[in-house]
Amino acid sequence: MVERTSKFVLIVLGSICFMLILYQYVGPGMMNFGSPHRYLIQEDLDIFPTPDPHYVKKYYFPIRDLERSVDFEIKGEDVIVFLHIQKTGGTTFGRHLVQNVRLEVPCDCRPGQKKCTCYRPNRKETWLFSRFSTGWSCGLHADWTELTNCVPGVLNKKENTLKNPR
Repeated sequence: MVERTSKFVLIVLGSICFMLILYQYVGPGMMNFGSPHRYLIQEDLDIFPTPDPHYVKKYYFPIRDLERSVDFEIKGEDVIVFLHIQKTGGTTFGRHLVQNVRLEVPCDCRPGQKKCTCYRPNRKETWLFSRFSTGWSCGLHADWTELTNCVPGVLNKKENTLKNPR
């Protein structure tokens, strides 16, 4: 009888713990027990209510730079060069560029291959220079300076190989 009761108590306590953990995942931040309204108030969300006098802004980006739009002509001569930065989600973003962008002619990604062919709709030239379309053509984790010096030469070499096959 005692064994049966202890199993029942264990199951009830386990269920309560499970429900509490589940509640935290389903509605984190929904209830604030310190607030009389039982919902988070905007004032409670502000971590630093007054500016920190020790914090000095290092970079100032004008609004016009942050909200600019760029026209990309996939049928023209434009090329997107993807600068991969380690530990920033660059691999995931690069993979999304070749697999999930809706285009007139999507990138051709074959199973088992890491590189995809991303040709323009009207000719066999690449519009994307990235690890997943051209590989590490300028070296592993090439920085901006290396890409600036390397990309035009690599693209010219690829175009000449496609136009003049031997």
